[in-house]
Amino acid sequence: MDKAIDITLLDGVFKKTIKTVEMSKEQIFEIAESARHECNTIRKEINEVRQVIAEVITNVDQLDLKSRRARQRLVMVSRNFQSFSEEDIRLAYEEANSIQVELSLAREREQNLRRRRDDLELRLRNIQETVARAEGLLSQMSVVLGYLTGDLSQVEDALATAKQHQLLGLKIIQAQEEERKRVARDIHDGPAQSMANVVLRTEIVEKMLKNDRIMEAQIELHELKEMVRFSLADVRKIIFDLRPMALDDLGLVPTLQKYIQNFEERSKVTVDLVVFGKEQQLESSFKAAGFRLIQECLNNVAKHAKARFVQVKVEFQPETLFLVVKDDGVGFEVSETNKNGQSFGLMGMKERTQLLEGKMTITSEVNQGTKVMFQIPLQPNASK
Repeated sequence: MDKAIDITLLDGVFKKTIKTVEMSKEQIFEIAESARHECNTIRKEINEVRQVIAEVITNVDQLDLKSRRARQRLVMVSRNFQSFSEEDIRLAYEEANSIQVELSLAREREQNLRRRRDDLELRLRNIQETVARAEGLLSQMSVVLGYLTGDLSQVEDALATAKQHQLLGLKIIQAQEEERKRVARDIHDGPAQSMANVVLRTEIVEKMLKNDRIMEAQIELHELKEMVRFSLADVRKIIFDLRPMALDDLGLVPTLQKYIQNFEERSKVTVDLVVFGKEQQLESSFKAAGFRLIQECLNNVAKHAKARFVQVKVEFQPETLFLVVKDDGVGFEVSETNKNGQSFGLMGMKERTQLLEGKMTITSEVNQGTKVMFQIPLQPNASK
């Protein structure tokens, strides 16, 4: 009887909690939807402003040419005033002055539009951060609701291992969400931005062709071709990054060797891979995590370090995997990074390491290179 009363009381607590969480989830969802709508509105306005800027730039170029011609005529008239009437001199002066005023106004409008575009882009980034935080909260709410709406008939057994199951479930969901956000960021910051830029620049090319600016249009088309080529490379990289199949077939070290070879060809940075110990038969998740950490380090080197040489160390110990990535690049102030907030790359590596209950250490100084070290406790594959 006491047991039934306990379950009834617990059921009541669960239902009240579920109702509160669902209401909070709906409110967060409304905030996220409102922010997404505002994002779309701002994106549209940014595109419109960019189009107007392109038109204003074309107008400024035309006015600048007219202004130079008007000034040349004014100089000619002034030097040969005997050959021209006062009316001709007055008209030449008024034309030059009028075009100069119009040019100044056009340039001022261009500056205002550029400031407007920069302000809109800043607002868009801030709202996107709000959407990201709201999505994170929604994910956490979904996890909580998943646990709360479980079969209450098994509550007594579930409570015995609740903490262990909760931690495991949260880590799995967090890892999945982080991976999805990473892919979304890669697509948004890479191919999506490039495609948006391609659309805008094709419109500029169309206007150049209408104005018979053939040479400029050819140059712009050549740049567009290169941009599309880079976008295609980004897409292929994202597809490869989703899951290197060689990890399961060959193991961590051979996969790293192949990746480093491609990285050297792509980045023109020399990478030395040093392996200590014998690779163990590890769980797939640990092999993938080790590969991702080194991959992200090398990506940061290629993007920011301006390095010529990188050393990657992999050391297998019975219960620990040590990973070290050291470059001779420009380095940075670690303390300043902590103050100003970490980049997505550093944040992702830190979170991935924490999910594996490991430690991540960054050592760097300006013009002294950077060293990133990971210490990951291993859980050998039981099928070994």
